[in-house]
Order: sequence, then structure tokens, then C-alpha cells
Amino acid sequence: MSKSRIIKGRGAQHNSHNRFFELSYEMRDDFLEFCHKEGEIADKNKMQYLNVFPKTIVNKVTSPDVGMAYSMNMYQGCEHGCIYCYARNSHEFWGYSAGLDFERRILVKKDAPKLLEVLLKKKSWKAQTIVMSGNTDCYQPAEKQFQLTRKCLEVFLKYKHPVGIITKNSLILRDLDLLKDLAKDNLIGVNISITSLSEDTRRILEPRTATIKKRLETIETLSEIGIPVNVMLAPIIPSINSHEILPMAKKVSELGALSIAHTIVRLNGAIGELFTDWIRKTMPDRADKVLHQIQDCHGGTLNESRYGKRMRGEGHIAKQINDTIKLARLKYFEDKSMPRLNKELHEQYKNGQLKLF
Repeated sequence: MSKSRIIKGRGAQHNSHNRFFELSYEMRDDFLEFCHKEGEIADKNKMQYLNVFPKTIVNKVTSPDVGMAYSMNMYQGCEHGCIYCYARNSHEFWGYSAGLDFERRILVKKDAPKLLEVLLKKKSWKAQTIVMSGNTDCYQPAEKQFQLTRKCLEVFLKYKHPVGIITKNSLILRDLDLLKDLAKDNLIGVNISITSLSEDTRRILEPRTATIKKRLETIETLSEIGIPVNVMLAPIIPSINSHEILPMAKKVSELGALSIAHTIVRLNGAIGELFTDWIRKTMPDRADKVLHQIQDCHGGTLNESRYGKRMRGEGHIAKQINDTIKLARLKYFEDKSMPRLNKELHEQYKNGQLKLF
């Protein structure tokens, strides 16, 4: 496909087949070519926000290698459009494609703050850090309009409950007032995702995310006011950003980050097809090399689901990546670490001790 046929501002370039559907209706190349010749618009590339009404909002995380106990997602689907995103596959559960649908049909859970408050008020609930978001970004562009993340932070603050945030969007700085108040009682930890120091790389990998400059400024701003920041160097993709591990680690450490974490890219389900299509269109000169090196990290396939192996990979290339991360920690984070969040304060609040104040 020529550059003129690439859908600008999107990661996925088509809607992949939904594995739960027997029939799949996709825009075929011959239809797109017909529209091009006739001067018609085949795809208006518009966003849709769709309200959904789940009965609960907090999910228990049972995967042993994820590193969190509970997560919540106010939005399903993500306009950021990161081509590698593992969350794409979950869009199929709602009846949509993991491709363009994931980026353009955003499901909005407007009752999220109320559902969260119901949970935190339960006598049976014992405080555990709840992470926003374990699936899609809680500060994606939809948050500007719906402000569900901010409203949930207000609930966490009200009930003195620990919360973690994972994002790659500088919109988090809008909520500095709430973050500061949470940090006073050691109730907040923030994870900022950085995949490259190159804006060119960022633009094609993560087309609608905050710029690298903005993300680095976000790390610095949060760190300066005492909000603990961990940086997710994730995913590491061989021959795309694997050479940047040490420079990225050095930079974020200088800006105040307390730790780094990483994963090696894995392309499960529909993501393998979408990523392969994307890289052949955006980086045709190195597509085969990248795909073969990803396969080398996962036993000859793009897909990896084994706990303990899926995040870190195995083989020569994976070992190089994991060893470089270890070196980065020794060089730039030897005397740093993320604090444990306060779980006791919520119990005191529920027992009525803090209500006196």
C-alpha cells in the first residue's frame, strides 16, 4: 500500500476479523480502490463514544505475572491507537474489531465513580491498591470530555484508598490538585509509559498519544511535587526501540523517576495480524527483520501466553534486552525505589476514626 493509502493518525490500518463472529465484513482493497477512483469517501474515520452499563467496575487480576491485584477501566477501547496494544483483543468481547474499531469506538462507563464508591463502602472490602487502568488508558482523549478518571480520584481521596495510575498522556497534570492530596497520605503511585525518545518513532507507534516532550515534562512535574513515578519502558520491540533502553532509563532517572519496568512485545490474537500489516506499510525496509526478531523472543512465533515467559521472552535477543534492563537499573536506579502505598488509612476511615476530623 502506498503512503497515500495509509489511514493517517491511526495505528491499525483495517478492521481485523472478530474471532467470535462467524462472518466478518471488512473494507476490501477493491472497494477502497473503487471509492478512490470515483472520488467517494470510503471511511470517514470518525470517533464514536458509546455508553455501556456494567454492574461492577473493579476487576480482580488473577494473572501471576502482571504485578497488580485489582484494576479498573472507565473506558473500553483507546483512541491512542498504539499498534502493539495487548488490550485490542478485549474489544472483540464487546462485538467489535481489535483493529480500527478499538481506536474509534470507545465504550464509556459513566457509572464508574458510583460503582467504585459502592465497593469501597462495603464492610467486606479490604484495601488493596486498585490500578487505573490495567487495560486501556484512563487519560485517553475521551477523559477530557467525560472526566471519569478525575471523578474516580475524588472517590479514592474521599475514602482514603490507595490507587495506582498507568498512562502515557500528559492530561494527568490536569488533576494535580487531587494527586497532591492523595500523595500527602501515600495513597498514589503513577506509572508513565515511555517507548522512545524519538518523536518520529512515537508518532508511528502511538499516533494519538502525548508527545515524548510532554511525557518527559509530566515525569518531571510529578516527581518535583513528591508524587512517586515508575516509568514503563514497554513494550520493548527489537530493532525499533530496543537500542534506546539505556538512554531512556538515564533520562527518566534524571527527571526524578524512582524505578523502571519493562515488557518485551508479544503479538497475541488479532494483534499479530494488525502489527504485521502495519509494519509492512510503515517500515517496509525492516519489517521482516523486526518480525523475525520478535519471533526469536517467543519460540518462533509472534504469540506468547505462558506466564513467566510472555512478558520477558526467551532466547538470545530476549536475554540481551533483559540484561540491558538490569544494567539500566544498576546504573540509574540503584538507590531508588517506589514506596508501598498506605492500606491502613482506608480501614481507619471505614471504622469511623478519621470521620471525626
